[in-house]
Amino acid sequence: MAPSSIVTKGGDGGETSLLYGGRVAKDDVRTEAYGALDEAISALGLARALCIQPGVQERILELQRECFTVGAELATGKGQRPKLEKHFPTLKADAVDALEAEVHHLEATVGLPDGFVIPGGCPGAAAIDLGRTLIRRAERRAVTLHRQGELENPEVLRYLNRLSDLLFMLARQEEAGRTVPK
Repeated sequence: MAPSSIVTKGGDGGETSLLYGGRVAKDDVRTEAYGALDEAISALGLARALCIQPGVQERILELQRECFTVGAELATGKGQRPKLEKHFPTLKADAVDALEAEVHHLEATVGLPDGFVIPGGCPGAAAIDLGRTLIRRAERRAVTLHRQGELENPEVLRYLNRLSDLLFMLARQEEAGRTVPK
């Protein structure tokens, strides 16, 4: 049997399928939200490839995997969450709490910058900062979904907010010990 193809032609008319049924326009706010998250996952892949500080690569990989869970939440239409919960892990408050604790740990060990940070201190940190900005875009789209009553898990908003904070601190950790241009 021949392998199936990634080419389905199902989106040629400008629509895409959601998890567990339903179709939406490719520029629908839900598609925009999980699309921005997909961009962030890819940017974090670049960051992971560029980072050299111990532990940062491994942590970014874990965060990429967690983002797939968030993406599944965003790609599941309203009323379909029970199906998602039946088949996949979903985002819980403890995941958000863990991110927050990690941010506080990095604040204590790496420290907060004295002023605004211009991304580009080193390749890995620059890529993490790019991922952070894409997470912020996904967060803005998720806020719109929430305001429209289409986001069933409010932990998604909290997670994306804390994740961008953590990525900021991971970028500072990656820059730690390097000479950063002023």
